[in-house]
Amino acid sequence: MTETNVQQHQQELKKQLWNIANTLRGNMSADDFRDYILGLIFYKYLSDKLNKYANEILSEDGVIFANVNATTEDGKEILEAIKEEALDKLGYFFTPSELFHVIAKAGENGEFILDNVTQVLNNIESSTMGADSAEDFNGLFDDLDLTSNKLGKTPDARNKLISQVLKHLDNIDFHLESSEIDILGDAYEYLIGMFASGAGKKAGEFYTPQMVSKLLAKLVTLNNPKLKSVYDPTCGSGSLLLRVAKEANNEDLQFYGQEQNPSTYNLARMNMIMHDVHYNRFDIQNDDTLEDPQHIDARFDAVVANPPFSADWSANPLHLNNVRFADYGKLAPKGKADFAFVQHMIHQLDDNGTMAVVLPHGVLFRGAAEGHIRKHLIAEKNYLDMVIGLPANIFFGTSIPTCVLVLKKNRKHDDNVLFIDASNHFEKGTNNNVIRESDLERILNAVTKRENLSEDELKKFAHIATQAELKENDYNLNIPRYVDTFEEEELVDLAAVAKQLVDNDKTMLETDKTIADFCAELGIDAPFEVKG
Repeated sequence: MTETNVQQHQQELKKQLWNIANTLRGNMSADDFRDYILGLIFYKYLSDKLNKYANEILSEDGVIFANVNATTEDGKEILEAIKEEALDKLGYFFTPSELFHVIAKAGENGEFILDNVTQVLNNIESSTMGADSAEDFNGLFDDLDLTSNKLGKTPDARNKLISQVLKHLDNIDFHLESSEIDILGDAYEYLIGMFASGAGKKAGEFYTPQMVSKLLAKLVTLNNPKLKSVYDPTCGSGSLLLRVAKEANNEDLQFYGQEQNPSTYNLARMNMIMHDVHYNRFDIQNDDTLEDPQHIDARFDAVVANPPFSADWSANPLHLNNVRFADYGKLAPKGKADFAFVQHMIHQLDDNGTMAVVLPHGVLFRGAAEGHIRKHLIAEKNYLDMVIGLPANIFFGTSIPTCVLVLKKNRKHDDNVLFIDASNHFEKGTNNNVIRESDLERILNAVTKRENLSEDELKKFAHIATQAELKENDYNLNIPRYVDTFEEEELVDLAAVAKQLVDNDKTMLETDKTIADFCAELGIDAPFEVKG
């Protein structure tokens, strides 16, 4: 499949998926229909994947999986053999009668299918019991409640709606035979993005805009493209982890993440599977990362995150005895957990790894405990490598300006910190500003050249700050202290204007021009209305 064909298929797929979403949109909030549409898309994906895999196994015998009769002895024997293979390769199994196409056709023919769909989803999960994939499939469909009144007031109304959705989905070809395995995954991320934009702040919590994800992924893979592991302590839907995989040169990359919201945690696991990440290659956990970290003893080559901005946390004094926070002497404030996430991420970072995190601008200059922690990171640990200022209003649900901090335990440029001010480089969008490819390239150019940047490249965009400068500023990292972006306004020479007016006044006596005419020529407003 050529790149052009892939793009065309992606656009058509996105269009159809959004039309299906609109089938549900009128019945419920964006947050609710997100769970239904993505859950059913995932069922469709699992079904198509299993059907394709089983047919490959059966091809030598001339048997088609969908035609295997589960009630005969031969059929049972065939299905048992396929189940064993599928659990190892795919991590799940279900019978031909439970394939998405079969259920969708039954619904199209007017049959009541809600109970069947619910049973299939339960069977998918139960098929993994005792298998290595059990943890990754456990509770995946918990948010798909087909008895909810959100789908309709009566069972028949709910059945009609779900049947319509399944019919539309059944007509979509996911092109699983293509080597471009991200065709569905990209559309899936598109839907997540659309849901985030439609649902506001709540949805935005689990979605990082694509260009921001790409920036973080580029930053952590720049000098380590063959990294073996990546970790996101607030992984949301998992798109940031998957973006790192696109930049890393390792097909066996291991993914680790933690997400507090149960629904979003399910999305992350679905997203991994839909991007063809084998269940043995990802470990996503559901819990509060700051209070109950699930990977505390592990260290990772790359750590990335877009934590919830200025979130609440316990700030329990007992945390000062925790290995993640003890060395700093102070905890992040109860109502601003930003530095708590930074400290946690540093703890999980391998000695030769790189971490990149998106944070609100306040972390750069707020004082008290945050100022103390910031100074410790710079003066005592010397972990801070870069500060990148991003444009305002690029995240769903908040218009505040943000920044990216890049930290390393073993820094190549250990005597300075690179500051980049990219806040004025964006395209204004309808609801949110957008970082363009050219804006991203300008940032990465400054990162790669660093100490070899020309005066023109440094001017109003970047600055190399020495340790002495940082100390002189009392470790306040507010970007305007280091990058001068001030634009001087063109001043009007009032004396020259006055002289010109006098000259014009003399000229007016010899012409039929008005004061307004002369003022227009000078590009200024007339001081008063002149009546003839």
